[in-house]
Formats: sequence, C-alpha cells, structure tokens
Amino acid sequence: MAKLSMQKTVEGLGDYLREQRGQAQMSLRQLAELTDVSNPYLSQIERGLRRPSAEVLQQIAKALRISAESLYVRAGILDADESGARMVEDAIALDPRLTERQKTALLDIYRSFVGTDEASDTELAATVTEANQEETT
Repeated sequence: MAKLSMQKTVEGLGDYLREQRGQAQMSLRQLAELTDVSNPYLSQIERGLRRPSAEVLQQIAKALRISAESLYVRAGILDADESGARMVEDAIALDPRLTERQKTALLDIYRSFVGTDEASDTELAATVTEANQEETT
C-alpha cells in the first residue's frame, strides 16, 4: 500500500514539474543545463519513474524559480503543514504578468505582513537531509 502511495506521489511530482517548466517556457534541455542534472534523468523524474533527492529538487526549484519547500512537499519529503506560506510566494513568483521588480516588492511586503523571513536554501536542505536520514534508519 505504501509503495503504491509513493508511486502516486512521484507521478504527481513529475506532472507538477512538467507544468512548472511549461509555465517557465523552458525546454527539458534548458532545465538540464541550468540544474547540472542530465536530460534523461529529468525526463524520468517528469514521467514519474524516479524519485529525486532533496539536492536535485533544490537545483530544479532554483532553476524554475519556485520554492524548494513546495517540491519537497510534493515529493513527500516534508509535510504540507511545514510549507506554510510558501504557496503564496510561489504564486507571486510564477505570475507571468509581474515583472521581477514587482515580484520582489510583493514578496517583501507579504513577508513583512506575515512576519516570516525566507529560509536559506542551505538551512532547508539541511532540514530535508536530516528528515531523509531519519526515514532510512
């Protein structure tokens, strides 16, 4: 049962990544170049054949300009409750009608209202790595 659930999670992640890549108007080859991840491996992730590591997800998130946390949640690494306000931040970052300057301003204003600071990618990767190690033990 858990194996079937994990397969659905991996497939859902792949669909989400394909959708985000499409919104970013980026080819698979371009994403591979930006992430230093091979084109075939990215294709396998998008087709739901592979479950990427937290490090690969972080590279993909950076290239697609989305939060790594949202990918960790979709990959089943983090609980949805831990992602918090990242959905709002993702929506701002992905809106094609906004300029980069507008996105930055909106994110700054949003964070000031909710009283959160953006966690550094290094801190987030460390948290996810710890969670992965706990799962394997």
